[in-house]
Amino acid sequence: MAKYKVEINPRENCISDMVCVSICPDVFEMSTEDNKSQIVEKYRADKANIAVGIVPEDLKSCVEDAAAACPVQIIHVTKVE
Repeated sequence: MAKYKVEINPRENCISDMVCVSICPDVFEMSTEDNKSQIVEKYRADKANIAVGIVPEDLKSCVEDAAAACPVQIIHVTKVE
């Protein structure tokens, strides 16, 4: 099964409108520290990096919809080879 890399980059450009969280709450959440979007711990590629995650194929459309709806276009989804 394919996997997909999800990046919030540049994360500092997040405007905290929560559209990604409302569309795809399995993958995105708001940070309690800076109130910006982050990847939920379960899908983080590296536990220390809250802006990069790896998700399974069944979440592909969810993260792509969130990326398309992001008003500042900082969510990027790429297939992991």
